[in-house]
Amino acid sequence: MPGPPRTPTHLKLLRGNPGHQALRPEPQPLIPKTCPEPPPHIDGFALDEWRQIAPQLHAMGLLTRIDVPALAAYCYSFGQWRMAAEALAKMQANDPIMGGQLVRTKYGDAATNPLVSIVRKHAGDVVRYAGEFGLSALARSRLAAGIEDRQPPGGKFGGLIAGRRE
Repeated sequence: MPGPPRTPTHLKLLRGNPGHQALRPEPQPLIPKTCPEPPPHIDGFALDEWRQIAPQLHAMGLLTRIDVPALAAYCYSFGQWRMAAEALAKMQANDPIMGGQLVRTKYGDAATNPLVSIVRKHAGDVVRYAGEFGLSALARSRLAAGIEDRQPPGGKFGGLIAGRRE
């Protein structure tokens, strides 16, 4: 399937349906009354992130039971990023010249510290997953722009005629 992924209907509505095409209804998962619990394999820094983010997403209606695996992947990547970043920070404190960016190989040569690529990989994953849940400034600005477009014009009869723009 070439091209960009299909935009969900609720996002099209938030953006004011910019293409003005007929919208197909989509099945929507039920939002549970309580915030879903994290999977059992989520622990440490990942569990801390879950406990901070999940209640907020649930309160906004963005976290259902179906979304638990994706949020768990985000939290796992966050936990791995944080562990690697803290290990790299400890190495940087002990290496004032190179800041932990290089390590010595068994042959005595300098090589890039593997922690640097681990931190970079997991940071990229965190940013990608964060965008899926609207946890980045860019993702929120895209939604906010669509909400502003939907505000009806002022006045006594403002907003009575759907689809009309000034």
